[in-house]
Amino acid sequence: MTKTSQKKILMNAFDMNSVGHINHGLWTHPRDQSHRFNELSYWTELAKTLEAGLFDGLFIADITGVYDVYQNNIDLTLRESIQLPSHDPSTLVSAMAAVTQHLGFGITVNLSYETPYQFARRFASLDHLTQGRIGWNIVTGYLDSAERLIGHSGLKDHDLRYEQAEEFLQLCYQYWEGSWEDDAIQKDKIRRIFTDPSKVHEIQHQGRFYQSQGVFQVAPSIQRTPVLFQAGASPRGLAFATAHAECIFIGGDQPKKIRQQVDKIRELAVQQGRQASDIKIFLGITVVTGETEQIAQEKLAEYRQYASPEAGLAHYASSVGMDLSKFADDEIIPYQKSNSIASVNEKFKTQQITKNDLKNQHVLGGRYPLIVGSGSHVAQQLIDLMDDTGIDGFNLTRTVAPESHQNFIRFVVPELQQRGRYKTEYQAGSLRHKLHQQGDRLAASHPADAFRCRPLKQEKSSHLSQHISA
Repeated sequence: MTKTSQKKILMNAFDMNSVGHINHGLWTHPRDQSHRFNELSYWTELAKTLEAGLFDGLFIADITGVYDVYQNNIDLTLRESIQLPSHDPSTLVSAMAAVTQHLGFGITVNLSYETPYQFARRFASLDHLTQGRIGWNIVTGYLDSAERLIGHSGLKDHDLRYEQAEEFLQLCYQYWEGSWEDDAIQKDKIRRIFTDPSKVHEIQHQGRFYQSQGVFQVAPSIQRTPVLFQAGASPRGLAFATAHAECIFIGGDQPKKIRQQVDKIRELAVQQGRQASDIKIFLGITVVTGETEQIAQEKLAEYRQYASPEAGLAHYASSVGMDLSKFADDEIIPYQKSNSIASVNEKFKTQQITKNDLKNQHVLGGRYPLIVGSGSHVAQQLIDLMDDTGIDGFNLTRTVAPESHQNFIRFVVPELQQRGRYKTEYQAGSLRHKLHQQGDRLAASHPADAFRCRPLKQEKSSHLSQHISA
């Protein structure tokens, strides 16, 4: 297999504003501190740790709703704290930004339950306060429990959710890119002109899902549009992601299949008029590491005593929209069409999977590939994975917090640096520039370019001009 060039690994910490995130049950470990997730110091300490380890970002997952599919109730979800309770991730950003200079923040927000204007205003404000370090993970939701909470009658059809997402983004692009010219802010105290009125334009949007008229309240931030993250893997989700996303998260544990996903993503991006390199692809992983192979294996054995594979199964059940508790441990689980995460559910079409298989995959309560070993061993595994599959980096889940991230930084990062595959210092600039090396703003090949604010020639009035959506 042909190796890719010696590119440096991008690294995000993958977390959630909750106790249990991906690797379930480990909150019971005596050294685990994730029960402190509701304390600001927990997050500011984590941000400083990750910046010391030169992580590119902290990616924070989120859900609206609860996992109530397994056993048709939330008893296990509550007992094992399977992302319940969970708090709003965007509330953490300003505090973490205040104690760091470079760390990026990718925040998950479900657009199905937001109004575009209020959302766009919140994220533009965060881009100002972080000095261009904010990203948005775009999700459309997959839980029926969320629909009931919000007061909707039921989950929209999978593809219809993406049609709504398309319009949501187009309207956000108008706010972020199309309302204010770059030099609208004058701050001229002598002439008493803070903003030049001729350089601020109204948005007028009349669409299928949304209507909006008026001026965006936030002046341009460093990035204007936050860095766009996505994880859609269904045919419709991939079409959406490869049109809009700058970073795509994928799962998988077989290099050959991961490579197929990566090649497909890059091919679709080119078909949409973008460069194959416009999208950075991150693979979700879990790492257990220590000074030696033996210590790492002993640590894994210790962690397994506290992990809950069944809690992982309950999380997985909501992802596929199927109550897995009704199957015997050795019974092959049949494929059932559902409205949940299409890419996860598709596995039952092509593979013979039992509950025992799933429990074996969830030895630490999570379904991402588990890499165990010394820092040297883990570093080489990550390099091989990257070179064999064409990905750009990893989303590193936590196991026992905060020691799992501390161990990774202590044992794995120096080994990656010695091999020339991990940065030794941060670059200046926004999160977008750090990831893509092409400036702070979205490229001209991105769909947002169609909504960009361009100076109007021969202004006849100092009144606000109008920017009319396509």
